[in-house]
Amino acid sequence: MRNPSSLKQEFLKKWIKGLQICSETKKKMSIIERKKAIKLSADIAMASTRKSTTYWSHSLLANASKDDTNKIIINHILGNDDISKRSMIFKKSSMGLLAMSQKSIRCKKIVTKSCKISRQRQLNFSPKQVEVGRRISRKGRKMISPISIARKLVKNRTKVLKSLVPGGEYMDNVSLIKETLDYIISLRVQVDVMRHLANASEITNPKASL
Repeated sequence: MRNPSSLKQEFLKKWIKGLQICSETKKKMSIIERKKAIKLSADIAMASTRKSTTYWSHSLLANASKDDTNKIIINHILGNDDISKRSMIFKKSSMGLLAMSQKSIRCKKIVTKSCKISRQRQLNFSPKQVEVGRRISRKGRKMISPISIARKLVKNRTKVLKSLVPGGEYMDNVSLIKETLDYIISLRVQVDVMRHLANASEITNPKASL
């Protein structure tokens, strides 16, 4: 990970450039449009500082480039050559992550199938054996193990995390943790720069903050 101060400088430079392009492409903007322009330019600037080293940055840029208007901002900040390289890397990385996610899905399907087979085998048991099995299962339902609760919590929180990190739905758990940590650091850089700018604007123009 790079020095935070150099990251902040690069982010600020690219963010201002993105804001200038937004104001040039559309002169009159509503408050909602301004908020969207600020967020869009900030996200693109934040992703561009990662230098094609993370999946989340590729995913964020790929999602933003779906809109033709956003492509103008991305091309100005990154350049046509850089964006084409990033899109190729993202395609390769997303294919790899998709293959890993498909592998985990296949494993889950195998487990589900094996459970179904075991249930089908139980049908061949005698009525007495089935009754004994039901009693055991009823007793087992009363006792919920802490491990099963912990696994369920981890599964639910992982699902939420995948929805928060760009491209998280294609990541395995190990990649998700690494990408999340990097994404948090980049978000902190973004927030710090915005906070400093807000404080500076209040000092230079105190009437605007009232």
